[in-house]
Amino acid sequence: MKLSDMKQVLVERKWMLTKSLGQNFLHDQNQIRRIVDAAEVGPSDNVLEVGPGLGPLTELLLERSGHVLAVETDGRMVEFLRERFSDPKLDLRHGDALALARESHDWSDWKLVANLPYCVASPILVELAQSARRPRIMVVTLQLEVAQRLMAEADDDHYGVLTLLMQLHYVPRGQFKIPRTCFFPEPDVDSLCIALERRATPLLPEERRALFVKIVKRAFSQRRKMMMKLLKQDWAADKLAEIFARLQIPVQERAEKLSLEQFVALTNALADE
Repeated sequence: MKLSDMKQVLVERKWMLTKSLGQNFLHDQNQIRRIVDAAEVGPSDNVLEVGPGLGPLTELLLERSGHVLAVETDGRMVEFLRERFSDPKLDLRHGDALALARESHDWSDWKLVANLPYCVASPILVELAQSARRPRIMVVTLQLEVAQRLMAEADDDHYGVLTLLMQLHYVPRGQFKIPRTCFFPEPDVDSLCIALERRATPLLPEERRALFVKIVKRAFSQRRKMMMKLLKQDWAADKLAEIFARLQIPVQERAEKLSLEQFVALTNALADE
């Protein structure tokens, strides 16, 4: 679907796009192909698409994959997509993708490939990543700042809770910038497509994930404070001092200085006490 086709549909149907829903549609065919290529979509793949809009990405996903589950919150778009596509490989649902991500669903053999609406991108990614049966690959177009947070490393300005919640389960595999001119309407921010691959070997047992999340959120609750002082709200000071010494973490260290591996080690140490 070209830009001219999109504009024609909107004019003919007298539709106004809703900014609160993040309706900035990617129309550049080269960029759409790059996204699908990055996900290495093939005939045996099950693909989850969030926010298909008018279906430019959906069209290519249907050509290459075995099955596409597309979730769209705008009923007008759902009606249009049902008229446009009659492919039996498409399961089109009118609903809230975040609510779907929170359901107990086995995504372990799925790929998420989507131009995520900026307003819900982070919550959807976190919910899917924290699922016990998380997708094996996620290739998503995001606001540049959010993508930078996903790829950040310790002592980086973008490093924080989102970084750690995602990188516990996923490894950033690659990325490329998508100019704002490739979208309609043109957004105010730059975008980046990032590929996240599920870790072949989990860094933590699943039963310790909740503890990891608790530690990370407490450690970053006041970014400029020493992490030890923040963690004392939940754990005994003498226990923390012993563990910090054993892990060679300075007692005055702030959370942004600790690597993912150090947070994993801290989680294991507190879980074993």
